[in-house]
Amino acid sequence: MFDLKQELENTAKPEIIFVWNYLEWGGGQIYLLAIMKEAKPNWRIRVILPRGSSQQILTFIEQIGVEYELIDAHLDLAPAPTLGRKLQRHLNKIRCEWRTLRYLSRFHLSESILHIDMAPWQSLVALLYLISQGNVFVTMHNSLPPAARWRVLQWRIKFAILARFKRFHLFVANQDTKNSLSGFLSQSHLEKVKVTYASINPEEIAQVKSALIERDELLKQYNLPLRKFLVFCVGQFIDRKGRWTFLAAAQLVLQEHHDMSFVWISNSNLTPEEADKIAAYNLGDNFHLIEANKVIKDRQQLLTLIATADLFVLASLVEGLPIALLEAMALEIACISTNVNGIPEAVRHLETGWLIRPGDDHALADAIVRLKSDSKLRLKLARIGRKRVLENFIESVSANIAIAEYLASLNLDAKQSGYARRN
Repeated sequence: MFDLKQELENTAKPEIIFVWNYLEWGGGQIYLLAIMKEAKPNWRIRVILPRGSSQQILTFIEQIGVEYELIDAHLDLAPAPTLGRKLQRHLNKIRCEWRTLRYLSRFHLSESILHIDMAPWQSLVALLYLISQGNVFVTMHNSLPPAARWRVLQWRIKFAILARFKRFHLFVANQDTKNSLSGFLSQSHLEKVKVTYASINPEEIAQVKSALIERDELLKQYNLPLRKFLVFCVGQFIDRKGRWTFLAAAQLVLQEHHDMSFVWISNSNLTPEEADKIAAYNLGDNFHLIEANKVIKDRQQLLTLIATADLFVLASLVEGLPIALLEAMALEIACISTNVNGIPEAVRHLETGWLIRPGDDHALADAIVRLKSDSKLRLKLARIGRKRVLENFIESVSANIAIAEYLASLNLDAKQSGYARRN
């Protein structure tokens, strides 16, 4: 019987280089970590990310056991409300990409896989340079935003240029994103785009589900109330995630239901202006913003905390298919989310969860109250939601689709000994 692992011990492993150039992190990095875990036995893996990245994401990378390198370049993702700020941010992008390309020039990209988080419609020149050096993979997690006709035309031209190169490979993390590309890629090119779903790790979920969690002790550890119905959200505390819809709904709910509390777990650092705006909702001790990067050491700890929730809410205005939502569903927590982009691929209204219109705080408040009062419906959505995720969104399946594409691009075949090159 062919032993791939044994054969690889006698041959040089091919290399995958994962790159992103921004400090904020979330589901996109968890998606890449899943590929790293699956690829690690048979590949050399290198991660390149900006200096100043959260210790939490560095710890997650270390726990997989792969190398990482820090570079002095990161994108400025702060809002740009004025022309001056827009120009400043654009110049920062050019400098950041230049430094990233210079750093990558030290590697033999022609013999490696480069999986980089760089938007095809924004970074054409940088991607063309990288394609000239080797195989480049990009994953799109969200469909393209609405834009003026002239900008859409620009994007079409950029996609058309990139699609001409065999070394450019595109993944999407949900079917909605693939569908959105129908106006930017020809049908023949669109058929080549692989859906590598944002997914969950069943083993991690099983460990949490089987653990004997002392809920009260855990809630005390995070200064959360012990005798209240807990509504959780997990994600960056940003507008796109529907943060103000979440808080407005909490305000409505708490007017009549005082036995509830709202929790948001985030990696984001609040500005004074954001803190003031939160305070204006007058939620007091019934809203808790947990800074995950300060108190949560690993993925297991995060999932264990999420498992204490009675209800999970993600009120995103724009979204791909968020891993935090999938993990909550897999943990058998009833979920409420918005009917946008890739979310309905997992959440089917009143079957596997509850869908509302984005930005509708009254609809969100009504859904929260209904599911709190109707435990039978809540348990039904939780049970069927868990089943759907465990049957359709498994990270090893998605990771192996990606790895098969890596192999094909290098003209390698996992069925041949030592990834020998095809004749």
